[in-house]
Amino acid sequence: MEATPNPVAAALAAGEILVLDGGLATELEARGFDLADPLWSAKVLFEAPEAIEAVHLDYFRAGARVATTASYQAAPAGLTRRGLSAQEALDVVRLSVRLADSARRRRLAEQPGSPELFIAGSVGPYGAYLADGSEYRGDYRLTRGQFLAFHRPRAEALLEAGADVLACETIPSGEEVLGLADLVGELGATAWLSVTLRDAQHLSDGTPVSRLAGELAGRPGLAAVGINCVPPALASRGLAHLARSTDLPLVVYPNAGEPYDPDTKAWVAAHDAGVLASCAGEWLGLGARLVGGCCRTTPADIAALARAVQ
Repeated sequence: MEATPNPVAAALAAGEILVLDGGLATELEARGFDLADPLWSAKVLFEAPEAIEAVHLDYFRAGARVATTASYQAAPAGLTRRGLSAQEALDVVRLSVRLADSARRRRLAEQPGSPELFIAGSVGPYGAYLADGSEYRGDYRLTRGQFLAFHRPRAEALLEAGADVLACETIPSGEEVLGLADLVGELGATAWLSVTLRDAQHLSDGTPVSRLAGELAGRPGLAAVGINCVPPALASRGLAHLARSTDLPLVVYPNAGEPYDPDTKAWVAAHDAGVLASCAGEWLGLGARLVGGCCRTTPADIAALARAVQ
């Protein structure tokens, strides 16, 4: 019997542009949650799960077609370190999918006939588990096997719970990207792989973007490759470089790009909800087929982006 095509891959193959959601953790912070914790937004999964569902619903209402689960920091290793059993940790990961699915069902009930909505299971980098800032540097060293062992339990739980696609995101390490690509192939899953950048031509750990793109060519299950959680201007430059190095669809979802003053611990510039929308034409012209926002982007940003894409 012929396998059913993955719905996200099928949508991309049909030429659809999928608008992603925006920042989850920073949106929770804006709603009053203190995320100064090694588990970051994942702690809200067992403290106030209804708040996560509410954020997902607001992004769907804003025009997002993809909800990214609150599992970025929910690596089972980090959850068991907090005192959960192995089974409890996996249950938390599965809960992140159920919350996104509940928001999806509510949105479809509100607006029958809406385009198909999807759930992306977030797989954050090993550095997020370390909670020491290394997720932005990629200066940790694990073997390919160690990366596989770390990421597999969460990825399997997300898929078992019904995630349509894995979002292997904010990955700063070239070796980690390749390990995740191996895992996607072994699981028979569909995923996008999204990296952070040191500059337009290099990942945060210094791996050349063009070399990595070449090593990912022909890998099974890769729906898209791209860039997230860097300022919009760097995302655009990096996307232009990546577009010359791969034939895969591209994914891009930068942060809001506002400068941060570490002395005052405050964001220097006022938030501009039109920044993502202003970049949409350039991104689509470069081959982006999944576009959205990351940290400090909001439902208003996604609403403006969705209007620009439409």
